[in-house]
Amino acid sequence: MKRSLPILGVTLLAAALLVPQPAHALTAAEPETAFDDFVDVFWDDSANYFFTYSDHQIHPEHAHGPQGGLYTDYWWEAQLWETVMDVYERTGSTDARRMIDDIYDGFQTQYPDFRDNDWNDDIGWWARGAIRAYELTGDAEYRDDAIEMFDFIAQYADTTYGGGIWWKNVDIGDGERNEKNVATNATAVYTAMRIYAATGDVSYRDQARTIFSWLDANFYVGGKLRDHIEGTGQFVDWDWTYNQGNYAGAALEMYLDSGDPAELSRAVAAVDWAVANLTSSGTFLFEGVDDTGGFKAILTRNIRALIDEAGQTQYEQLLTDNATQAANHLNSAGIGAYDWTAPAPELGTTAIQSLAAAASVAVMSQATPDGYTGPVEGTRVYEAENTERSGVISESGQSGYSGRGYIGGWIGDGTGATFHVNVASAGTYELQFHYAAAAGVASRALTVNGATTPLSFPATSGWGDWQTRTVTVSLDEGYNRVDLRVDSAAGGANYVNLDRMTVAD
Repeated sequence: MKRSLPILGVTLLAAALLVPQPAHALTAAEPETAFDDFVDVFWDDSANYFFTYSDHQIHPEHAHGPQGGLYTDYWWEAQLWETVMDVYERTGSTDARRMIDDIYDGFQTQYPDFRDNDWNDDIGWWARGAIRAYELTGDAEYRDDAIEMFDFIAQYADTTYGGGIWWKNVDIGDGERNEKNVATNATAVYTAMRIYAATGDVSYRDQARTIFSWLDANFYVGGKLRDHIEGTGQFVDWDWTYNQGNYAGAALEMYLDSGDPAELSRAVAAVDWAVANLTSSGTFLFEGVDDTGGFKAILTRNIRALIDEAGQTQYEQLLTDNATQAANHLNSAGIGAYDWTAPAPELGTTAIQSLAAAASVAVMSQATPDGYTGPVEGTRVYEAENTERSGVISESGQSGYSGRGYIGGWIGDGTGATFHVNVASAGTYELQFHYAAAAGVASRALTVNGATTPLSFPATSGWGDWQTRTVTVSLDEGYNRVDLRVDSAAGGANYVNLDRMTVAD
């Protein structure tokens, strides 16, 4: 994977592109319907490969993969392969079963030698997919290829930083050009344990245990996972759902082998941290485009495994609610996008990336339908640092905030945050903003579903003095877009730190 920079604060879709559609809802039939719609838009059966974009055009902003980026790049295709396996495992779809083989054939055609890739995590994702394909199909070719791929990347483990496999198989030992991360190592733990289960070769279990012990000692911090280590030993703490999910999956594999409840508790803690910190009103958050567009599906896939293999049924409703949220926001073509809480743009206005669209298909296949067909409100608490932001930074220097932090530093015209709010019924609601305004009265423009009114935040005694500013608004049933922005025409912007918005009756 070519590293994506944190872009949680980038506003990607204009309000005009977010066209609400009738709720699809997570019925028993919806996972296969969503899969069929996804295949219709993104699959090229002449190449046995998925297109990168829904318009089947090369976009320079993500021109990676076969034919200059017309088709998805190395690790995206591995994620789409796992999505197809999610569908097959949960629905038994004959089309999905055939595509497991077709996708792998297409991959081998485009990449005859998997070693022609500098990125060990890319290869590791195909190894993980191959061992899963073996478990689902019984085809020994998949098992053997998983072993070959794992053995290749495992040779790039060394004692730098105390252990672990290097992210890339070039620039080994150079912390300025390379790193060691959760993505490479947690995926390797999973694959090694599954190879051990398939072959009985204890050397794979031993390798998995060594890697996991190093990962656990260095990256796991009370449920939160650091992203990577680089340089002379500096840790970088990017918060991604896929790090939480990857580690949870690795810890689960360790627990299933050892029976040690401490290892299960670590898997649970990693998921719980993600639920507490990487959600918007209970729905896993929008993390950006490109690589990050598919991260949520990796977390939810490992949550499904925790339910099925370790009896962690406390997550069943969480998965169902997220899947229902994703289903409710598909566009008229049945395609999802980057944010499960907001309507996906129509294909005629925006080209959607296949990795993000596949995440909606994956979570719908992973979840259990509960018969609910209405909007998903969730907790009604929207952490500001998890919003879709433009020109606004996230901070955590002041105490008294909830979640991971708050947003601040926004006085430029047009800068602000977008809250994607879903309510079960139309009516009058309170928006309760938890804020601090130590520099004096701060003015912002509040826009609800296109209607704008000025909103002032009274001065507070300090930046640690958090107060609540409440405003009453009318919300529609289902989706509502709430923007809070600096508007120079209103005058007197001033600084304000915003911790969260709560929707109350």
